[in-house]
Amino acid sequence: MTTARSFMRGAALAIAATMAIAACTQQPAASPTPGATAVSQRGAGGQLKILYWQAPTLLNILLASGTKDADAATLISEGLGTLGADGKPVTRLAAEVPTVENGGVAKDFSSVTWKLKPGLKWSDGSDFTVDDIIFTWQYLADEKTAAFLSDYVQGVKSVEAVDKTTVKINYDSSNPNYYQFGANCCPIIQKAQFKDYIGEKAKDAPGNNAPIGTGPYKLKEFKPGDVVTYVINENYRDKDKPYFKEVQIKGGGDATSAARAVFQTGDADYAWNLQVEAPVLRQLISSGGKGDLITTYAGSVERLMLNFSDPNKEVNGQRSEKSTKHPFFSDKNVRTAFAMAVDRATIAKELYGDGLTGKVTCNIINGLAAFESSNTKSMDACKYDIAAANKKLDDAGWAKGADGIRSKGGVRMKVLYQTTVSSLRQKEQAIIKKGWNDIGVEVELKSVPADVFFTPKSPDSANYFYADVQMFTSGTDPDPTNFLAEWTSKLIAQKENNWQTNNYLRYSNPEYDALVDSLRKETDPKKRSELGIKANDLLISEVVVIPLVNRSSTTDGRLKELKGVKPNAWASSLWDIADWSK
Repeated sequence: MTTARSFMRGAALAIAATMAIAACTQQPAASPTPGATAVSQRGAGGQLKILYWQAPTLLNILLASGTKDADAATLISEGLGTLGADGKPVTRLAAEVPTVENGGVAKDFSSVTWKLKPGLKWSDGSDFTVDDIIFTWQYLADEKTAAFLSDYVQGVKSVEAVDKTTVKINYDSSNPNYYQFGANCCPIIQKAQFKDYIGEKAKDAPGNNAPIGTGPYKLKEFKPGDVVTYVINENYRDKDKPYFKEVQIKGGGDATSAARAVFQTGDADYAWNLQVEAPVLRQLISSGGKGDLITTYAGSVERLMLNFSDPNKEVNGQRSEKSTKHPFFSDKNVRTAFAMAVDRATIAKELYGDGLTGKVTCNIINGLAAFESSNTKSMDACKYDIAAANKKLDDAGWAKGADGIRSKGGVRMKVLYQTTVSSLRQKEQAIIKKGWNDIGVEVELKSVPADVFFTPKSPDSANYFYADVQMFTSGTDPDPTNFLAEWTSKLIAQKENNWQTNNYLRYSNPEYDALVDSLRKETDPKKRSELGIKANDLLISEVVVIPLVNRSSTTDGRLKELKGVKPNAWASSLWDIADWSK
């Protein structure tokens, strides 16, 4: 799994043709979605059975911090546009993708004008209006709403109605990532449903678990942590779609049983996020023959995150409070030693099949040639060297005791290392624990159910980060700006923002903040590449994160009879569900 940021993966690389450079610029694709399969008759199919072994717990896509929740909301909620499988913007509610050439994008990239398709309706039959788009921006921009996707409206000065079917997004300066709020983000919520639940009241909205939308389906029943059932939205704009009369997303179980349900028994039509050890996955596929494995590579990275705050000290009713310092991760030499004791190669080979579902990386930005750094190869933090890691800790004054565990100044070098419940991840933990044991670290492993880990309502969640180390996957959009912003000081997750912002590590570095601020404004492609690489290199050299594997952004199973599925590394696995059929 991944965070919702990985689900949203949805930012178009918003650099116009006049700024094009190889492997960096991506131009909008024509509408409709390229390669989509036509569905001949609405409702001709029965129930579509989908397995998400990480069960959805929330359906408000703007508050969702986990892929499981964001994907479940995708059937209901839509944006003006999204990204197609080629990473280029395609339309949803918009009539066309705005460009400099068609006049939709200002030549100085300071504004974007979107025109709506005619006659749009919400699933309750009411008219979709420009006011709903403006309200969605206001909802996200209100800091008290503490929306997980709030960073996507940073720099948006205003959203204004040009007429009843046209909206103009104005940025406070030239913005090279001009699809930031549009194709990049964000799905539109209905003003009438949420107008009384903005700001501090946002978390209490009944619509969070029963949203009204414009997508191909509407909600029939939702049992958080268990199952979501959808029926056709009779007001959906395409009269021939969707094909399936009903969709069920069932949660629970594990990735291996989900894979078995598609590849061997055929009990499910589609299974998501099959993070199963490579040898087991290969055996399930070859012995069953009922389904196909879908993999796509982009920017998803399985990584370790080190807590820069103290998870054991309580301040103002919270642990890991941003003003506190971690008892030993505040020392870069210690962080580097931990990184040097991580055997990435073994993890990639034994668990990810050396490319079947993942490959070794030491960069946080992957899948974007113009932003991929070659500098990290020579960094200490990217070398597996137990002897050198031990020496670093020796030199830093952390001495081994009689039991082999290091201590300094009365502080014992013990870490609590948490991740989600997953046989693959537990095996990753075991490999990493061995390396850390070899350098004199006591390691306690913790496995948290995904519906808790990715729901910011529990001290066991990734957002609270009441541990020393945690591990999960997320990834960049085609434009890395918003992804890199996850480590900026402004987005530190704390009690006052309901732990909904993205900087779980409580990392704060003015130099890094300045790099991201510059990236938001720089329009020259070469300079943007340099800034992105510098930000990546700073995160790696400072050992803010320890990248492990560039994971397949899509690792799903599809029953062979299921047609119309178009794998997309840049959007939800269910992004084109209106085109699926049998």
